[in-house]
Formats: sequence, C-alpha cells, structure tokens
Amino acid sequence: MTKNIAIIALTAFCLNSSIGFAGDAAAGKIKAATCAACHGQNGISPNDLWPNLAGQKQAYLVKQMKAFRDGQRADPMMAPMAAPLTDTDINNLAAYYSSMGQ
Repeated sequence: MTKNIAIIALTAFCLNSSIGFAGDAAAGKIKAATCAACHGQNGISPNDLWPNLAGQKQAYLVKQMKAFRDGQRADPMMAPMAAPLTDTDINNLAAYYSSMGQ
C-alpha cells in the first residue's frame, strides 16, 4: 500500500512540470530588461549567436540559467550575467519568457 502511494505521488510530481518553478512573470519582465540587449526586447534575439527565449519551456529555462550561474555551463558572456541571479530571479525570468509566444 505504501509503495502504491509513493508511485502515485511520484507520478503526480512528474506530470506537473511547474512544481518547483513557480515564478512571477511581471517581476521577470522587469528583471529581463538586462537580457534584452542580447536576447531581444521581446525575447527574440537579433543575432543568430544568441537563442530566442520567448516561448521556451519554463523548466528548461530554469535549468539552463542555474547551470550558467552555478558554473555547470560555461560561457564568457552568460556566466557573469547569471552569477548574481537568485533562485527567485531565475524562476521569475523563466515564468516571463515561457509565457511569451515564439
């Protein structure tokens, strides 16, 4: 019985991809002003070297920004931009960009 409850709970967790990534899109929009220089005012990059962020999945954005911040992903331009971001900042930015259309 306990095993079944654990399986149900794990399944529910996996199906709800927003768990742990809740963010405030309005706060993310304010924070995104810094990102606009490379990723575009509306999350669409003007340069092929930098990805579009608009419409990306929230969990993906959180994972990538944390990887840049924590040094798991190296990039000479993104590392210093991501370094000061808190988990709340990252969740807010991800909420903002994931709420946008591509």
